[in-house]
Amino acid sequence: MQVKEVKQDGLTHELEITIGSKEIDERIDARLKEVSKTVRIAGFRPGKVPLQVMKSKYGKAVLGEVLELAVNETSDKVIKDKKLKPALQPKIEVKEFDEGKDLVYSMAVEVMPEFKVKEIKGLKLTKQVAEPAKKDIDESLQKIAESNEVTAPISGERATKKGDTVLIDFHGRTADDNVEHPGMHAHGHKLKLGSGQFIPGFEEQLIGKKAGEKVEVKVSFPENYGAAELSGRDAIFDVDLHEIHEAKTPKVDDELAKALGLEDEKALRAAVEEQSKKELDQYSRMKLKRDLLDHLDENHTFDVPSGMLDMEFENIKRQIEMDKQYNNNAEELTEDELAELKQIAERRVRLGLVLSEIGNANNITVSDADLQKAVIMEAQKYPGQEKQVFDFYSKNRQALDSLRAPLFEEKVVDFILELAEVSEKKVSIEELTAEEEEDAKPKKKAAAKKSTAKKADDKKDDDKPAAKKAPAKKKAAAK
Repeated sequence: MQVKEVKQDGLTHELEITIGSKEIDERIDARLKEVSKTVRIAGFRPGKVPLQVMKSKYGKAVLGEVLELAVNETSDKVIKDKKLKPALQPKIEVKEFDEGKDLVYSMAVEVMPEFKVKEIKGLKLTKQVAEPAKKDIDESLQKIAESNEVTAPISGERATKKGDTVLIDFHGRTADDNVEHPGMHAHGHKLKLGSGQFIPGFEEQLIGKKAGEKVEVKVSFPENYGAAELSGRDAIFDVDLHEIHEAKTPKVDDELAKALGLEDEKALRAAVEEQSKKELDQYSRMKLKRDLLDHLDENHTFDVPSGMLDMEFENIKRQIEMDKQYNNNAEELTEDELAELKQIAERRVRLGLVLSEIGNANNITVSDADLQKAVIMEAQKYPGQEKQVFDFYSKNRQALDSLRAPLFEEKVVDFILELAEVSEKKVSIEELTAEEEEDAKPKKKAAAKKSTAKKADDKKDDDKPAAKKAPAKKKAAAK
């Protein structure tokens, strides 16, 4: 085997490898001898078939297999001999080959950058901490009460208003042929006015009406309506308005606590306070970690492998585009936004390499128990569908690795924080939870609003099972 380095450009090495025709023939002969042990050819016992007979009958059949194995083995040997550390799978291209001639192929391999990790012991960091005040707990309890509002019949004879819930019967028909279609009628249906549960125009025509009234509601089904026989057609609904209910927010008391499965108001308040503390601790951890990553980023300057950079950039870009699609945002990413995403990708790759180097140098690993715990936590996010989640991760190695990477990162961060000198600074909840617009972007680029790049850096790529419960279907009149 002959190896010639054609070019070295930064982290990329281009090599030309030649495997002599004699070595190729020897590999073919060796493979044919293996095959002859099991193959059956008339007139010969297994393992006794002459090599020339095997060549004439199976030589071309094993050639591709032999060449692939030869390229794989020789390329691995070249990488090992030259002590290269590939960042990604090398790119291999066969340049020359013909039967009885040398095999010549090129190999482009991008290697991991060499850098020295800056001293992390004694690193000085400040951890912002905040405690929930009584007013914060009171506000949270009030929000809980509001989210558990109940409805009760109104007193007096006032007309309906937006936000009321009405008890109605309705019978509908298409206007052009006077035909009632499935789903166009219901008895004793509760409808919150202004909820958008029914098709546009329906709920608005019930505002300003009183209990006992009969209302003729005229609407048009949308062109893209799910039921083809109703799509784009005008309809008339005869509505009997029986009762008007108004929303009432329950008091924060023992009764509300018991409705939520707690013993009394004191227990409810304690649970809210504990949850609030956990959330604030998460903010503290997030900001401390961001400061640490900023320090590592600022103190390590080296070129990152372009292949890894391109992959990370595409991941972020795809994530942003999916978010835009989900939010019905058809705007394409601008050149400035793409440039920001490129810088975010570079930061992520560089920090990943630094954290990996620190973790490997200190024998930090993610155990099977750690992974199992992470899978259980993922499964808990999908009540009733835990088995689907477990199956997803057990059958999807890439998804499991997507859990391993952040676990490794958090372990390395914890290791660094143990070595660092971390002081605490008490701040208000507003200060702790405030958005930091420039953290995710290069320091030179300030912005008045949260940028696309900031949104990208705030999120992590996940590969989760599509196991969320679908919303319940509504009646035809309600769509």
